[in-house]
Amino acid sequence: QVQLVESGGGLVQPGGSLRLSCAAPGSIFTISTMGWYRQVPGKVRELVATITSSGSTNTADSVKGRFTISRDNAKNTVYLHMNSLKPEDTAVYYCNAHRSEFMDYWGKGTLVTVSS
Repeated sequence: QVQLVESGGGLVQPGGSLRLSCAAPGSIFTISTMGWYRQVPGKVRELVATITSSGSTNTADSVKGRFTISRDNAKNTVYLHMNSLKPEDTAVYYCNAHRSEFMDYWGKGTLVTVSS
């Protein structure tokens, strides 16, 4: 069973910042595109950002300029740096490791709440 371990969620005021982390097994991390997705109850899970094993990134328009994804290959960890947070960013954030349809793994999620 592949485990992705997320951390860093919590309560933050509008305009604040948070950094999410996700650690993955090295055998998976090094060959996978890593990503962050988010989901609000009653809505479809949506892409936030992805980063390939070579470092190419893709970021959703809704967070572009505010969120940055990065990866530390030495630590087998992917990060989501979130700045200028808005109440509409409130969601459960999920880490994903994707290599193929047969190698696609999810974390359990970490809750981010943006509220004053």
